[in-house]
Amino acid sequence: SLIGNPWSGEEIIPRERLEKEEDEYEEAVECDGNDGDEDASSDTSVLVVPYPELVPVVFFCLKQTTCPRSLCIRMRVSIMVILLNCVTLGMYQPCENIDCSSDRCQILQAFDAFIYIFFALEMVIKMVALGIFGRRCYLGDTWNRLDFFIVMAGMVEYSLDLQNMNFTAIRTVRVLRPLKAINRVPSMRILVNLLLDTLPMLGNVLLLCFFVFFIFGIIGVQLWAGLLRNRCYPEENFTLLPRPYYMADEDDERPFICSLPVDNGIMSCTDVPARREGGRTCCLDKDDVFVSVAGLCVNWNRYYTRCHTGFSNPHKGAINFDNIAYAWIVIFQVITLEGWVEIMYYVMDAHSFYNFIYFILLIIVSQTKHPTCNH
Repeated sequence: SLIGNPWSGEEIIPRERLEKEEDEYEEAVECDGNDGDEDASSDTSVLVVPYPELVPVVFFCLKQTTCPRSLCIRMRVSIMVILLNCVTLGMYQPCENIDCSSDRCQILQAFDAFIYIFFALEMVIKMVALGIFGRRCYLGDTWNRLDFFIVMAGMVEYSLDLQNMNFTAIRTVRVLRPLKAINRVPSMRILVNLLLDTLPMLGNVLLLCFFVFFIFGIIGVQLWAGLLRNRCYPEENFTLLPRPYYMADEDDERPFICSLPVDNGIMSCTDVPARREGGRTCCLDKDDVFVSVAGLCVNWNRYYTRCHTGFSNPHKGAINFDNIAYAWIVIFQVITLEGWVEIMYYVMDAHSFYNFIYFILLIIVSQTKHPTCNH
């Protein structure tokens, strides 16, 4: 309820402060023996606001108790629409129906249009309830600015659809809509803000991680640059072989990496296995290529005798230490403990058996917690 004229320019204070001042005044009256009727009547000119955290007046005329601002403040249905939007985004299947001619896709598009209209109306309502510019107004809050960005991106998306233009980067902004729930759940908002506040404290940890990547990357480049390209080639004047170099498989996903004569790797071209055809191991010599012997075949693999640096690295060229960038990719894969053993075997085959020390140290350093994280 209001005390005094709501349209006057008198002071606006919270109800708790008013009650506290009235109690202090009554105690003072009892001590002085004065009834205080004259002063008490003047306190009725103070205006009590129901929402002290909001600005009293927006748009120069709408107070907190003025319709339609009072209705806009009390609206609480947006969280259900956000949950509905999460469901519709999860049901969207762009690869199955590109032109969106099925009933399922059209229904989802109708829901998406309804949700966007709701978010746009919600933005307008919040602007009416809170005001637009100012520290305690709509655009003064970071999460409200995120809502504003999502609505504006949706407006651009629908404008491009009307002009038969499609920009996938703009359409991906709709995945940010579930983040609007953070602004509606106070406890979740507190946790997210706490997480964001702790990010600057992780600067030293990220710096340490960068040094680990940089040091181990430099070591890898200095020791093994180009070595994972080593393959077993035939002699230069030998042209009868079916492949330019020995391949264990057709797609060369798991290549046979040999060690150069100057290195001390595990594998050499003498370790190339014999050729197999039809489940049989070939054993004939190249001189018997024109001799028809039932059940026998020529072992062409024995002529891949020269270890030489080729042109391709394992796994479509992704695994190598040819430069610092590729070395960081390999280090990242090693510290995730996904497929690191195979990479270690490649390096040991090409360079030295003792290269396992590098990978063991890298895993120990990367998996060891920072001392401050244990407290």
